[in-house]
Amino acid sequence: MLLSLLKNILPRHATAPPASPAPVAGSPYSEQDLVQLRFHSQAAQLAMPGPYYVDVIADIHALAKPRTYLEIGVNTGVTFGLAAATTRALGVDPLPLLKQPPGPNAKIFPLTSDDFFAQTDVKKEFGGLPVDLAFIDGMHLFEFALRDFIAIEPLCTRASTILVHDTFPLNSVTAERECESIFWSGDIWRLVLALKKYRPDLAIDTVAAAPSGLTIIRGLDPDSRVLTERRDAIIAEYLALDFSILDDDKSTMLNVVPNTPDQIRKSLGDALLGSV
Repeated sequence: MLLSLLKNILPRHATAPPASPAPVAGSPYSEQDLVQLRFHSQAAQLAMPGPYYVDVIADIHALAKPRTYLEIGVNTGVTFGLAAATTRALGVDPLPLLKQPPGPNAKIFPLTSDDFFAQTDVKKEFGGLPVDLAFIDGMHLFEFALRDFIAIEPLCTRASTILVHDTFPLNSVTAERECESIFWSGDIWRLVLALKKYRPDLAIDTVAAAPSGLTIIRGLDPDSRVLTERRDAIIAEYLALDFSILDDDKSTMLNVVPNTPDQIRKSLGDALLGSV
């Protein structure tokens, strides 16, 4: 659990942890950091029982069997490696730290996502196929996630699925735009609110999967221009919101659903019918 959470606790492309007391021998983290991490991890598991988000993504791969997979924010490759050997997979990260080399059908692009989409013919990389499944887990900031979604949706079909991590933050401290805690999910929660308002045509379910939620987005429209045309205004509107807006009913506002196999199947819908 601890090593897996390191993917979630630091800024996506940080090269060093936040300043802290003396580190534990052999670790870049102090004893105080690790105590804080364990506390937040346990709190997240209590608030979000059920499979860990990595396990949920593994189940989605197994159920949907995507022909193509695009991941933004590869880091150590924990989730990137979940794609089947037969799946054409593209991973994007300016500082990839893969523990193992990618498989024969997988390719890593050491770029920011903005540069990747500006420079890469994704459809060509996928042999003419659309993006069947995508996972956005890059910079933990709303505007980055929104730009990634805007760039990915036109590459999809209506039967494709986009996953977004860090959409159900544990509390306001972990949901700040600045990393104030070793356990940090950023303000990706704003993306769910923005999509609900400006893209009511989308099917949005946020699975309460520890440590910080996983949103499944279906009903995509590759031809939609709403977000592209209003992007700057949307960013300004939602950056102006305070986390306290979620105080009354965070689960309802973020479209939270149970972390169960039946619900995952329901959220995926026709992605399980071989139509992707």
